[in-house]
Amino acid sequence: MNHRYYLRAGSVLLPLALAACSAPAPHTDQVLGHSLTDMKNAQVINPAADRNMATVSGMPASTAKLGYDQYTKSFKAPEKNTGGFTLGLGK
Repeated sequence: MNHRYYLRAGSVLLPLALAACSAPAPHTDQVLGHSLTDMKNAQVINPAADRNMATVSGMPASTAKLGYDQYTKSFKAPEKNTGGFTLGLGK
């Protein structure tokens, strides 16, 4: 009984094992990885930016520092008004 079981299992598994060892189609080798490259390029504004050797044009350093200082200042607590006319509701 065991002999028949192993013979049937072998006759089913042998073709599967041989199919796993076969070479893939040549077309598959040619386009392997193209979809990943296409998806990465679709998410990048300029995929060829590393080949651009032009100098970077931007704002002067003093203007950039002023903008950054204003940005960091926006996270601080607002100053309390110690005098003057204010309108408010509630307490």
